Amino acid sequence: MIWIACKDISDKDHITAESLVPPHISTFKVPEDNPLTEAKINLGKRLFNDPSLSLDSTISCASCHKVDLAFADSLSITPGIHGNLGDRNPPSLLNAAYLTRINKDGGVAKLDIQALVPIEDENEMGISIITLIDRLQANPVYNQLFSSAYGSNVNGYNLPRALASYVRTLTSFDSPYDDYIKGDLTALSSSALRGRALFFSERLNCASCHSGELLTNQSFENNGLYVDYPDLGRALITLDTTDIGKFRVPSLRNVALTAPYMFDGSLYSLEEVLDHYQHNLSGHANQSQLLKSFELNDSEVQNLIAFLKSLTGDKARRGAY
Repeated sequence: MIWIACKDISDKDHITAESLVPPHISTFKVPEDNPLTEAKINLGKRLFNDPSLSLDSTISCASCHKVDLAFADSLSITPGIHGNLGDRNPPSLLNAAYLTRINKDGGVAKLDIQALVPIEDENEMGISIITLIDRLQANPVYNQLFSSAYGSNVNGYNLPRALASYVRTLTSFDSPYDDYIKGDLTALSSSALRGRALFFSERLNCASCHSGELLTNQSFENNGLYVDYPDLGRALITLDTTDIGKFRVPSLRNVALTAPYMFDGSLYSLEEVLDHYQHNLSGHANQSQLLKSFELNDSEVQNLIAFLKSLTGDKARRGAY
């Protein structure tokens, strides 16, 4: 097997980040060494949906990141090869192009290498990249697609970069909330508007973590889920005990489509999540100082959920990707 990373030959049809997001949203950065092209995106989409990327050819990226669930899953933990279970709930991939650190513990520095993690993880796709490249090189269709996209044979350098190119196109900024912030004051129901006021209030302090266009500040926080964490989270990467139980603050865009919630999928509804923040904080030593004690009445719970539902994009709702 030969690994070659040739010069990108598709300069003529570069796709800009600006073309993938509406004017009211800031654009994400595309790596200079992996500009977006139709050929790369099409290759990445084919790879994303191909179960032959797993050891026994039963699991694709799409097995855990389902298009009709905002590229998340309805299971707490999605089984990998041989029914193996990992430790974490699959996150939504929508707007992943904006992430500053990848994976829930931030252990991957950039999107262009992230796919190597699930591909080689024994509980997910379970195949070595060397074995996978040998397999794909035997497929003439992939040889042609890689040649068109990268001017190279199938290789382990460009495979995750092609997948990243496809994932960068998965943007979602067409929700009722987007219509509202663009100036359509009728886009949100009266209940959602009351929920919005609660969300951004000092009383609840939700926006201290869930801020900005993505409704995440991209920090790592311990949100008091457990007294003892079976998964150490960010501490697995930093080896710092003060990071135990800290995970990347998720975007709340399309959150109504991505249950169950928390890093391990242990809360099954938005109502359970709100109940956790009101009544079930563990008081772990690393629990975020940004969390405030509050009580919501039934009407306020429903208003806040109405606001969270207004964050669902139209394309995400229809699975139109």
